[in-house]
Amino acid sequence: MSYCVNFYRWIAGSISIFSFIAHTGVTLAATPQSLTLSPEDINDIKALITTPTPASTETGPSIISDDVQNQANTIEDPVTSVSQLSDVSPNDWAFQALQSLIEHYGCITGEPIGVYRGNRALTRYEFAAGLNTCLDKVRELIATGTANLIQKEDLAKLQKLQEQFGSELVALRGRINTEEVQIAELESQQFSTTTKLSGQAIFAVGAGGFSGDRIVDPKGAEITTKQPNTTFFYRAAVDLNTSFTGTDLLKLRLDTVSGLGKDHPSGFLEPNFGSVLEYTIRGTPNNQLGVSRLYYSFNPTKNLRVTLGPSLVATDYIDLNNYASGIIDFSTYSLVNNFLLFPINAPSAGAVVDWNPGKGPFKLRALYVAADAANPNRSSASFVPGVFPASSLLYPRGGGSRGLFGDPYQGTVELEYSPSKTFAARLEYSGGKLFNGRFDVAGANVEFAISQKLALFGRYGYGSFSDTVFGDINPNYWMAGISTRDLFVPGAIAGVAVGQPFIEKAIGNATQTNIEGFYNYPVNDNIRLSPLIQVISNPANQSSNHTIITGTIRTIFSF
Repeated sequence: MSYCVNFYRWIAGSISIFSFIAHTGVTLAATPQSLTLSPEDINDIKALITTPTPASTETGPSIISDDVQNQANTIEDPVTSVSQLSDVSPNDWAFQALQSLIEHYGCITGEPIGVYRGNRALTRYEFAAGLNTCLDKVRELIATGTANLIQKEDLAKLQKLQEQFGSELVALRGRINTEEVQIAELESQQFSTTTKLSGQAIFAVGAGGFSGDRIVDPKGAEITTKQPNTTFFYRAAVDLNTSFTGTDLLKLRLDTVSGLGKDHPSGFLEPNFGSVLEYTIRGTPNNQLGVSRLYYSFNPTKNLRVTLGPSLVATDYIDLNNYASGIIDFSTYSLVNNFLLFPINAPSAGAVVDWNPGKGPFKLRALYVAADAANPNRSSASFVPGVFPASSLLYPRGGGSRGLFGDPYQGTVELEYSPSKTFAARLEYSGGKLFNGRFDVAGANVEFAISQKLALFGRYGYGSFSDTVFGDINPNYWMAGISTRDLFVPGAIAGVAVGQPFIEKAIGNATQTNIEGFYNYPVNDNIRLSPLIQVISNPANQSSNHTIITGTIRTIFSF
């Protein structure tokens, strides 16, 4: 809106140029090509420019000398009078006259000059904008003492054009007043001078099923014998981003989800090893609104970023990948995160340090999070949000000393080497306690862009989990995929990935494999449409479970 107001102000300030000349008694030199001003005339004009008079439609004294007025009166219109036209076409005298003025004085410099040199007609207000740019240029020449550069014939053209577009110029002045009132009202009612609001909403429809008679979990317990329903589910989030210094960030995110993972067939049929859609578990479930991000980030030194808060998520900072990190690319949880690396994977209290020495190719990140930091009870057996899907399988609910430095907690470090925009490699380690059991996980994350539109990527993890209900176990994890950009249309994203999230002989008699293919189509800058297909073989590491296939169409709204 401020651009519009400045535009109108600029136009209105140009309207009174001919009044300046009239009041100062400007005369035309004997030379037919230029104006001659006396020193007294120029001083008077400068005084008038500092306090320009508003445009008026009333009849008054002639605003230019008689010989220029006579020349303007003798200009013949080869077509219908401009005042009778709804548009101004390139064949009209007015259009050609304005083109001539633009060429003589360069008065559209920095403006869309092609508009006035093309072959399409202009509305009267578009034309008036160009006319007033030239009026402003003439005013500038007079103010700088270079009025002798103004050609006599051009002044006559300006006079005639001003007469024919007088009503448009007056209307533009009225718009200035309206815009100023609206701006004053907005400034008095603005929400905050330091906070920006953004958000995202995901609507999705999912359907799927399995072959065979039933689906069992990793322990052999029956999950269902019936095919799942088609579901319509959602996630919605609003961010309030506040900066006090220009480089810091106080983030508050409010969000909600419809079912916390089990509102989609994949999360219902295979809830333990990361087949759930990632965005369905990020939020407060059951149509309730909750806080999922609340933290403050700042730079204590030039190359160091520190984040701390009561509600942050480890996967926002560690194990990121340009081609597989969720929301606009893959959806399967075990394909957008290293499944073993984050036993604490939901909003938790803690701190993150991100160091990029000398802004070089190496980056070092470290974080600490506690899943139940607000609980002072050391013997609490309550449910703990923020632990990964396999926690209920490996450990009984409850246990741990809780609090900010008690179980369950996690510490993670990551060293990244990215010498160019086409390659990055990351080495990772996580360690901590989960319901009185110790865990240690090492991981790797690699991405390589073969070209601007094609890339390969992958992750690997190896973990040690002690004192589980299966004993001490050492699961492996891997995933790999290919991604392409601008497929069929600019801005589109497509990809295929495959992975095995939990390779462990002690659990089940087979190894689960997840495959996903997706296509993300940009409807516009704020809306994306993304169909995807999931194939899950040997679900829950059980060979008795036949293949699960699901299809989902999600729409992502960003604002």
